[in-house]
Formats: sequence, structure tokens, C-alpha cells
Amino acid sequence: MSNIKYLLLRRVTQFTLLFLYFGANAYGWHMLEGTFGSSVLFGVIPLADPYTTLQVLATGFVLSTDVLLGALITILFYMVVGGRAFCSWVCPINMVTDLANWLRRKLNLDKEEVNYRFIKRKARYWIMVLGLIVSAVVGVAAFEVLSPITIMQRGIIFGFGAGIAVIVAIFLFDLFGVKNGWCGHLCPLGASYSLIGKASVIRVKHDHEACTACMKCKVVCPENQVLHMIDKESISVTDGECTNCGRCIDVCDDDALGFSIRSFGNKK
Repeated sequence: MSNIKYLLLRRVTQFTLLFLYFGANAYGWHMLEGTFGSSVLFGVIPLADPYTTLQVLATGFVLSTDVLLGALITILFYMVVGGRAFCSWVCPINMVTDLANWLRRKLNLDKEEVNYRFIKRKARYWIMVLGLIVSAVVGVAAFEVLSPITIMQRGIIFGFGAGIAVIVAIFLFDLFGVKNGWCGHLCPLGASYSLIGKASVIRVKHDHEACTACMKCKVVCPENQVLHMIDKESISVTDGECTNCGRCIDVCDDDALGFSIRSFGNKK
């Protein structure tokens, strides 16, 4: 079980959040109400997705103080735990893309030299900016209209309609197209949270002395470029693209990887 500890914790977290959202709509619970874009925790604490908030602000709509406070709380939280922890611990689409990437490995479809020829990881940053521009032009939060995160949440709570096609498309894209294609290359939320997480406190740290360079961590990591220090030096993963998913820690038989508190006095 130790090699799937963090995977199980992530799934428990994701299903619990979806269950609480479902309970709020079905039974009137007040533990977690709303959507991933804007929520209220325990009926008191506002939470808001920063990128969604920026899109709405770009439309010219005046937001209430509680939404702005919710965005600030969310930013501060992910500045501590790692911005893209949202992607691996909260976002329900992660379950779809993880399944696709697991199947890729089983079917031996991972061919990195092909994956990056026609699409770059920086594409999501351009999409993030484009989403803000389109929101300002059309007066609607552009990404939210087609957001697979919102589609999946609503589908689980109210039942899937035609929106299921978007979820299936992402699964097939990640399976037969680009490894970690949606989350790692296209999703603007992933881009926004990676910016928030650049200075995060909780980090994965590598112990060079314990490492035997088996490279299992790089096989399972959805952003394996952040593990450039493997078998080279004992430093923390400081790249904002890291999702803090813990899979590299799960599969490391050498105990050479683990979560730690970042030291801001040096690169380690």
C-alpha cells in the first residue's frame, strides 16, 4: 500500500469534495457549497478560483468583496501547499487524465519525441491570456463556458448530457495524443496555479545520496521535467509546474524523495 499512499489520499480528497458539493445540492448541506469556481466553506468562508475571478473582472463585472476575499484566501492557501496541488488533489479531471496516462504506460504509448513536436507546455499560458482577452471582448468568462472541470462537476451532481463528449475527448487526447496533454499543455487553470505555486512552501525534496537512479519517479511524474535533479544533486523541486501529487514519492523504493518545507535562504 505504501507505493500508492498519496494516490489514495488524492482520490479520497477528490471524491470527498465532489460528495460534499453533491450533498449541498441534494440535501442542503452547508459544509461546501457552490462550484470549483466559487464556493462557501462551512457557510462562512468564501473560496474562489483566481483565474475564474480574473475572467469575471476582465468582463467589467464588479465582484463582491466576499468573492475577492475568496480568491485571496485561495491564492494564499496554494502559495503554501503548491499551486498545482489543485490539479492533482482537487480537480476532478485529474482522475480522467491519470487513467489515460496509466493506460498509456500499459499500452507502451509513451513516445516523448513525438509528444512535443506539435504542442508545447507553454501553450497553456497563451490560452490563459487568450481567455482573459476573449472574456473582456465578449463580456463573458470565456473558459468557464467550456470548462471541463465545471462540466464534470455538474455532470456528477446533476447527470451528464452532451458535455460528456468533452470529458471523453480529453481522455482520448491524453491516451492517444499527447502525454499529460490537457493538464500539462492546454489547461489555463494549470497555468495560473503554476504561477501561484512558484514560491510555495511545501516541496518534494530529493536525496542524491539515497538515489539509485532507477528513474521510476520520472516514469509516473506528469511533469517529469521538474525532476531534473534526480541522481545529480540533493535539492528540492522548485519548479511551479510540479503538482505535488506525491506519485514520485510513492514509487521511490530508495526513500530518496519526500515532502519537506522549502528553505528560502538558498536553492535547496
